[in-house]
Amino acid sequence: MKILRRGLALALTLAAAACAQRTRTGSSGAIQPAAWQLVLMTNQARAQAGAGPLQWDAALAAAARQHCLRMAAAGALSHQFPGEPELSARAQAAGARFSLIEENVAIAPNPAAIHNAWMHSPHHHANLLNPDVNRVGIALVAGSLGLFAVADYERVVEQLSQTQVEGIIARLVQVSGVGVVSDVTLARAACTMDSGIPRAASGPQPRFAMRWQDADLTQLPQALVDRIATGKYHQAAVGNCPAEGQKGSFTAYRLAVLLF
Repeated sequence: MKILRRGLALALTLAAAACAQRTRTGSSGAIQPAAWQLVLMTNQARAQAGAGPLQWDAALAAAARQHCLRMAAAGALSHQFPGEPELSARAQAAGARFSLIEENVAIAPNPAAIHNAWMHSPHHHANLLNPDVNRVGIALVAGSLGLFAVADYERVVEQLSQTQVEGIIARLVQVSGVGVVSDVTLARAACTMDSGIPRAASGPQPRFAMRWQDADLTQLPQALVDRIATGKYHQAAVGNCPAEGQKGSFTAYRLAVLLF
């Protein structure tokens, strides 16, 4: 049994390292060696906990570094200093797009001690092993009190074109049993409206309009699924438009589906 456990631990470590290495050699640019150690330790811990590995995010790392520099200059740990934007605003300003974001901070002599401190703190432990996040950016800055560290974790929202977003939702609608028309003009107009159903210049008129805003493109709203399930509708149009009234700096997609 000991041999099997050692073999499993080694396999998990190698898998996490392989994933991390693929990320490191991508488009993220140079990564601090100490930050990379934390990535490897983080992904090993996540593998052992059954959570997916985190990929490196250069925008998160840039945001983490700016905050880490502030901590080192102040000689104190904080998630927000006076006059500093809050976490989500800092990350968005650096170019990150996300539906969920969390942060760990620490000060310790070395990366191993930082990781150990996070693993033994309930809140930091939960952030580090959260299965709902999939990207990480880490920065470390040496200060008079030790090595300051900031790790920002996010669930990334991909930057998709309007046509790509509409295509994803159209496939979900088709799976539900309704055909999707190729003309998106009316659905895009409906997307920009707060209420009501736009009228077509000619041809069939939509009888139902559903609008929503979400970062998740993997499922349709239940209300729309229920409406399609009535069997009263045979065609649909899908439209995407810029999101409105987003909370803070979080990213979401705004959509409309018209049923005919």
